[in-house]
Amino acid sequence: MAIRRGRGVAAINYPTGMNLGGDPTQALVHSTPTGNFMVTLSSVDLGQGMKQIMAQICAETIGVPTDRVVVDTADTDTGPHCMGTFASRGTHRAGNAVIQAAKEARQVMLEVAAEELEVNASDLETDGQGNILVKGAPQKSISIFDVALSAHFKRGRSISGRGMFLIPRSYPEKETGAMKPSTCYAHACTVAEVEVDDETGEVTVLSVKNIFEIGRALNPKMVEQQLVGGSWMGISHALYETTEPYYPNRDHGGTDFNQYLMPGPGDLAQTEIIVLERPSADGPYGAKGPGEMCANPQIPAVANAVFDAVGVRIDTLPITPERILRALKARAPN
Repeated sequence: MAIRRGRGVAAINYPTGMNLGGDPTQALVHSTPTGNFMVTLSSVDLGQGMKQIMAQICAETIGVPTDRVVVDTADTDTGPHCMGTFASRGTHRAGNAVIQAAKEARQVMLEVAAEELEVNASDLETDGQGNILVKGAPQKSISIFDVALSAHFKRGRSISGRGMFLIPRSYPEKETGAMKPSTCYAHACTVAEVEVDDETGEVTVLSVKNIFEIGRALNPKMVEQQLVGGSWMGISHALYETTEPYYPNRDHGGTDFNQYLMPGPGDLAQTEIIVLERPSADGPYGAKGPGEMCANPQIPAVANAVFDAVGVRIDTLPITPERILRALKARAPN
């Protein structure tokens, strides 16, 4: 009996959103009288940081600091239409819609500024700090605050914009059934190292190295945090979490997380994250959706590492000590 070490590798790709029905998302952007901007969406922030990313996208497009943008995720009664926050589509779909809306609002803003400065709107640019400048003559400028005041109280203009991102629906070919369910895919590869006690069946994950290709990381620190959390979640799926033996019958099932097995701080492996940026042609500033993918490759990587360590293939999750011992017993010669 011994502690055996193994290494497993798994690579995946993951679609961003879907277009089986077009997969549309709409956005509205408008300025307040003081030159701040409001983004209205029906896309829900589930804790993944959507509000922050939409604020960054809007600010970048209009040319203002991010703290000048407020994101309202509204609801389906008062907000513009959205298919929903699922399929890792939030940043990609809502981000593209926000860019369209912000571009339209920016154009109105520049037109009002042009009237105030007595120049052509095409001769203007933003400095990213809340000012609009004449190209080549930056001393001739006006603040976005003053432009918003002029639009609301002098020019009678609404600095606002509408955006909608819609991918044409992909219909399957009659002869082959082939279709295009997504326009871009994120990719990932994980290498997991484990130790397996072949007497008790206990698995210890020593390290997990993850490489993610996600288009472009619009907020690198938030992306890293999401990918690290996803990696731990993947390990939890592989080795711990289950609703058995109760599901789908909930009689006598667990009622809280004290009765639901998950890894604690001492069970978490050394985790490394590497992000590759290969901008997507149709992504907002090149971004794809890393959301659900971040917890996927660890599962087969751990399973492969267990196989490498003790030579038995476990194809049912979670990979519990009992299942490993049963597989070892079944393999052993009589």
